[in-house]
Amino acid sequence: MLSLKGLLRPGSLRHPRRLSSAFVVALVATVVLSACAPRGAAPAAGTGDTVKVGVLHSLSGTMSISEVAVKDGTLLAIEEINAKGGVLGKKIVPVLEDGASDWPTFAEKAKKLIQQDQVATVFGCWTSASRKAVKPVFESLKGLLWYPVQYEGLEDSPNIFYTGATTNQQIVPAVEYLVKDLKKTKFFLLGSDYVFPRTSNTIIKAQIAAIPGTSVVAEEYTPLGHTDYATLITKIRASNADVVFNTLNGDSNVAFFKQLKDAGITADRLTTLSVSIAEEEIGGIGADVMAGHLTAWNYFQTTKNAENDTFVKAYKAKYGANRVTDDPIEAGYIGPYLWKAAVEKAGSFEVDKVRTAARGIKFNAPEGPVEIHASNQHIYKTVRIGKARADGMFDEVWNSGKPVEPDPYLKTYTWAKDIKVGG
Repeated sequence: MLSLKGLLRPGSLRHPRRLSSAFVVALVATVVLSACAPRGAAPAAGTGDTVKVGVLHSLSGTMSISEVAVKDGTLLAIEEINAKGGVLGKKIVPVLEDGASDWPTFAEKAKKLIQQDQVATVFGCWTSASRKAVKPVFESLKGLLWYPVQYEGLEDSPNIFYTGATTNQQIVPAVEYLVKDLKKTKFFLLGSDYVFPRTSNTIIKAQIAAIPGTSVVAEEYTPLGHTDYATLITKIRASNADVVFNTLNGDSNVAFFKQLKDAGITADRLTTLSVSIAEEEIGGIGADVMAGHLTAWNYFQTTKNAENDTFVKAYKAKYGANRVTDDPIEAGYIGPYLWKAAVEKAGSFEVDKVRTAARGIKFNAPEGPVEIHASNQHIYKTVRIGKARADGMFDEVWNSGKPVEPDPYLKTYTWAKDIKVGG
């Protein structure tokens, strides 16, 4: 049985704080404000000519390498929506908060956005640890979060919409591709030490156990922000693995892939497939370092359709010709559009009405057509696998052919029947 209890590990990202007199005064003020704030009901929103929304990402710390750009995608969508008249005739005012790559900080900021700023909804988070930190906040205070990043599944919440992939829309088909198309049989599982990698690898192990002739030869984790991979690279060599399935997150990927190349292990010698490295991260790692390595997503900047051409052009026009788009950026971008459609269908900013109205909403996104699932609040997404090019872009080497229905609890897979959510 898989238990998620105890996997929320801020580790070195959480620091003790000294209680100065000024801090005590601030704490008392916070308690007073909290006591006065309405509880158990959706916040007031959309008063006057504007409506406030929260944008909550790590703008500092180890996860900022990924999250700053997702914030940019969300702000671009808000700007475009405002240019076309806003939502229900109101202009959207984004309230930005920095989760600082620290899970308790994410929870504090989520509470502030809902209670103090009284935002209509929030767009944000990247890691599953940050999402799980804010989940009880949104549920207890009746807020609404649009979460834009692929994750490990085994979750749904009436107060969260998931615009990134769940497991059957990324990880499960990636394993199938490696085994069926590339004939890989010996998996080395490498991840950061928190919820998403550990849960994903539990799922991968169950999947591989059901495929004759395949095995997991090793499973290793490092803390977020870890930078010394010499010992692990030695273990990879000794394992005789023919593929590394990589669930590292943040700037640990920069260190790992640079050190892998320095050790003489290039993509033509050992296949790696990553699920948290996209075009934005390649900019930090180095295109020459990542060339030939694989990644599984639902969108690439090179995805061919008219909506993506428009999106890429607009993103570069706003943020610079050298900036790139990627999957989480795109998922962050479509969040405000899906929310807008739900609000206008509901004729209201009230969370309960918006949630009900969102069921079945369709949108022609840069990744292709998407649709909000009628019950689990995830979206249908096309699965894509790409090979990194020397220019930092991806050549798509496989796709699912059509949007895949989200199955966060893997109910359609017999090998997943014993994977349960605990504590």
